[in-house]
Amino acid sequence: MPRVDRAGLVAGSIRLASGVSFLVSPVKANQLWGDKDEDPVPTTRLLLRSMGYRDALIGGALVVTSLRGRDTRRWFLASGGADAADLLGGMAVHDQMTGSQKAIGLGGAAVGIGVGLWGALRPRR
Repeated sequence: MPRVDRAGLVAGSIRLASGVSFLVSPVKANQLWGDKDEDPVPTTRLLLRSMGYRDALIGGALVVTSLRGRDTRRWFLASGGADAADLLGGMAVHDQMTGSQKAIGLGGAAVGIGVGLWGALRPRR
């Protein structure tokens, strides 16, 4: 039986759950991340779903790789890279964001980058 990477399983499960939440109910998930807009425009909903697919894919791959006992570092790097892209995009509209959007959205991305880098730089098992 392969040795499960528990850190990868936890990080992947969180990203997978976040991605699924954006696919199931993009408006409610967006509100959880700090946006209080009740009815975002269609392009916003499209981007929310795209982010959901991305996070579900990366999270699911991290979960599966962890359960198989394989090297998870590349999926941690992909996870951190996705968060880095979110942070970079968020910085472009930083002045238009509310305090809660900055704290939750940008803060969450910064934490995600840290976790991704930590996981990617761990020694190979």
